[in-house]
Amino acid sequence: MHDVPGDDVHPRPQFVRTAWRPLDGTWEFAHDDADDGRSAGWAADFPSSGTITVPFPPESDASGVGDTGYHPVVWYRRALTTADLDAAGRSPAAPRVLLHFGAVDYRATVWLDGELVGTHEGGHTPFSFDITEHLADGDEWSLVVRAEDDPLDVGQPRGKQDWLPEPHVIWYHRTTGIWQPVWLEAVPAMAVRSLHWTTDLPSATVRLEVSLDRVPPAGTSCHVVVTHEGRSLADTTVAVSRDRFTILLPIPEQENGQGYERLLWTPEHPVLLDAAVEVAGPDGSDVLASYLGLRSAAVDRGRFLLNDRPVYLRSVLEQGYWPDSHLAAPSADALRAEVQLIKDLGFNAVRIHQKFEDPRFLYWTDRLGVLVWAEAPGAYESSPTAIARTVREWLEVLDRDRSHPSIVTWVPLNESWGVQHIGATPALQSFARGITELTRAIDPTRPVISNDGWEHVDSDLLTVHDYEWRPDVVRERYGTAEAFRREVEGVGPAGRRVLLSGRADGVPVVLSEFGGIRWSPSGSGEADWGYSTATSAADFEERLSGLLTAVQASPVLAGFCYTQLTDTLQEANGLLTADRKPKLPIERLRAIVTGEDA
Repeated sequence: MHDVPGDDVHPRPQFVRTAWRPLDGTWEFAHDDADDGRSAGWAADFPSSGTITVPFPPESDASGVGDTGYHPVVWYRRALTTADLDAAGRSPAAPRVLLHFGAVDYRATVWLDGELVGTHEGGHTPFSFDITEHLADGDEWSLVVRAEDDPLDVGQPRGKQDWLPEPHVIWYHRTTGIWQPVWLEAVPAMAVRSLHWTTDLPSATVRLEVSLDRVPPAGTSCHVVVTHEGRSLADTTVAVSRDRFTILLPIPEQENGQGYERLLWTPEHPVLLDAAVEVAGPDGSDVLASYLGLRSAAVDRGRFLLNDRPVYLRSVLEQGYWPDSHLAAPSADALRAEVQLIKDLGFNAVRIHQKFEDPRFLYWTDRLGVLVWAEAPGAYESSPTAIARTVREWLEVLDRDRSHPSIVTWVPLNESWGVQHIGATPALQSFARGITELTRAIDPTRPVISNDGWEHVDSDLLTVHDYEWRPDVVRERYGTAEAFRREVEGVGPAGRRVLLSGRADGVPVVLSEFGGIRWSPSGSGEADWGYSTATSAADFEERLSGLLTAVQASPVLAGFCYTQLTDTLQEANGLLTADRKPKLPIERLRAIVTGEDA
């Protein structure tokens, strides 16, 4: 399955049914600034005032709307036809139809022919509805979506979306409404709701957790086959009596006379194993294609460990923002190109910043071999409402993404966003500690960073944000364990304490934001922004090389994350321009990133 090319990649590449029908493309569209649509009956009688290209947000040019103003409510409509249902695989064996949304920011309400289908709250996570009962009669139906996204509600997890009318400093244009793929799938009377893969390298086993959408009838079974390059590694069938069950699959320690190690997933050798899962009952079978990677992620003795071996993290900060399509990816091919660029530049890891990235991006990090720090979009308000919203979306993304082998670190909070006074507020410390422990409870297989950058509580890694631009100062600050201990035990470079609670001894330290050198090859404008400024290509190269050399010389650091991959709107501090053109030859950037010119 994992040789699917380009834009044929399924919206959920680890959870693929053979037949599915994308619903992206042209929809009818209307703003509803006065929020009159519900009382006016738009769900049943939609007064289209224009069109939009889904899944691009209406603020983006790619949507065909390109209106970045305050529009707290928007509506969409398109027709569903029997041809759509047939393309989705509807048949006597698969009579039920599921309607999937990758993400709708922030609240979504969905109707078919004026009848309520369902609602969802959370702007960055997927949801689905069974629409079968709404398709009983006719051959065409009206699908209507209302999206509500208050631009001034700072209690919503919003990441880098600005609350001001125009982008300022490090914040960008808002994303409203549908911004990830929409699609249909037909399923049998009993269907698989989720699959989760967990590997245990010491015991050479894989655990598969399966969730069904109803209690299975007597006579139901689950058949699982795991293969590598067409050769079977595991093949088992079990009887199923519950809607949630676990299957343990042993993986042979020898394959064709070669050791188990050759199957391990690493950035250098991103081996993926194909998996086929079939749940069969008296009323039909649900067959899914999936994949997994054999690997472990841990920390010990001041180092990050992959497959129980130390790996130095060479990471880059990825905003996941595009000039024409904003938070939405232009295409799956663009996502592949982005991951390939990260590899070509010499990085072995990427920190997705303030965004739950498109699963197709994670597919390419899995396939091409890039370690991922998965970070939540933050709220800006400290309140019970903001906490509840943050936890809800965090749980949903853990459910969506925890089977990806490339994800090696979870980051629920960043720079105290949403917990601004954590240093002086025990309740906020309890929240940071609680969401960290909750993450470990659901997924004990990966390190967790409680609050990236500063004010850590019980983190598995200590991460520091430091935009000092002078290499000699950086070299001194991170040159010895004694020098860094003074920062950990005192006030860090951002004027915040690095550690509020938990231990520091033996915990890996990563410089998870630094650099941010501003330089525009086409000439700097007044709106360009960065943490320091280069005056020419030569100056940019000298500054970049000096900083990276100083960082890589540190015996304290277990890795780094450079800010940032691309220029983004007013930020001109990328290694690439906003249209993904390198500011120096890629070979030169790679030598600097990997330390080859040190």
